[in-house]
Amino acid sequence: MSHTGLKVLVVDDDPDMLLGCEQALQLDGRLTVGATSVDKALKLIRSDLPGVIVSDIRLPDRDGLSLLAEVQTIDPDLPVILITGHGDVALAVRVMKSGAYDFVEKPFLPEFLVDVVRRGLEKRALTLEVRALRHQLRDQKRLEERIIGHSVGIERVRRLISEIADTQAPVMIHGETGTGKELVAHCLHEASGRRGRFVAINCGGLPESLVESELFGHEPGSFTGATKRRIGKIEYANGGTLFLDEIDSMPVSVQIRLLRVLQERTLERLGSNVSVPVDCRIVAATKEDLVKMGEAGRFRPDLYYRINVVTVKLPPLRERLNDVRLLLEHFVQSSCATHGRPTPEIHPSKIQQLMAHSWPGNVRELRNVADRFVLGIEMAFPPFATTDATLPSLPEAVEAFERAMISDALRKHGMNLSQTAATLRIPKTTLHDKMRKYGLGGE
Repeated sequence: MSHTGLKVLVVDDDPDMLLGCEQALQLDGRLTVGATSVDKALKLIRSDLPGVIVSDIRLPDRDGLSLLAEVQTIDPDLPVILITGHGDVALAVRVMKSGAYDFVEKPFLPEFLVDVVRRGLEKRALTLEVRALRHQLRDQKRLEERIIGHSVGIERVRRLISEIADTQAPVMIHGETGTGKELVAHCLHEASGRRGRFVAINCGGLPESLVESELFGHEPGSFTGATKRRIGKIEYANGGTLFLDEIDSMPVSVQIRLLRVLQERTLERLGSNVSVPVDCRIVAATKEDLVKMGEAGRFRPDLYYRINVVTVKLPPLRERLNDVRLLLEHFVQSSCATHGRPTPEIHPSKIQQLMAHSWPGNVRELRNVADRFVLGIEMAFPPFATTDATLPSLPEAVEAFERAMISDALRKHGMNLSQTAATLRIPKTTLHDKMRKYGLGGE
């Protein structure tokens, strides 16, 4: 098991002993940090410390057993190796009963200390690996509860969120209205480990004259009506995540200032010459093609490439129809709790109507349908209150059902085309053609 990045904290008030222990471990390729007292050592110890602790049991301020007790309150799984005096069997027994990983009796050969530390590091590496896996599984379960669906496209979205959430990479979320762009931004923030706020701003919901003040803040007297200092959204999101919804509607003049903030990691409030350091992750969202907008001069290409490090593409609901029933059940339960109504029974024929609907409003539209189900007024609204003009044609309904069926089979068989074709009882070449037709390739 790799010990890369793991280190050894050595605690001893004797400079010669401290130096000797560190040199022996460094010759074995270990990273070491020295401390001459318990108090100094405790300042270096935290939960999930990537390493082990080696400490003399006799120290000037507090003894090694006191350090061991403190460590166990911080992280009970952190290995502590205590160095005891020669022939003190009773103390050695006490050390092990107190929860030490091991003890080394003076005098000792450097090779013996190195061997004990090596075993302690192996145990610590395994502990941290198990914790990381548990954290990953916990995050994945949380994502499945927030971003609902089993379609290939949605599983891809969840997987990408898991892979990039704890990085600093700016993210661009692209999707039609109602596909859940802000939900994805929230999930990225929650899984990032960033302790600051999640701050959202709709760039299309503010007058152009107020966008700069909202984003960058202002000082008193910087413009008419600015009577006191105001902290902008970027500064307010320091240490957290700034979500820029409808970034395509941001004025070009503001785009230039935002690009400078992203490059220099500082900002100046309106009316100020003082640079304020900022550390916030940028997550932007749009339903437009920003490359085409850049070619038309309506969006700066340099800003686009700065914030488009990772792209999360959200599939429209019409491309994940096999998720409709699951989403509907979730929204119905939520609506029942909100309105204090009993759970209604949804007839299979209505599910078929939902599967044949084109969903121009995507998941947001489906949520409204769920509310109407709970309130008992669904028949007065689409997709149930249909006219000949709004009904899908037979070919459209057949294609929607076929796409959902193929997507579901691909997911169940982990994108194995041979097994999927066998399940659907169609030739593999036909499956290839239909995947190309419905845009399922590479999912």
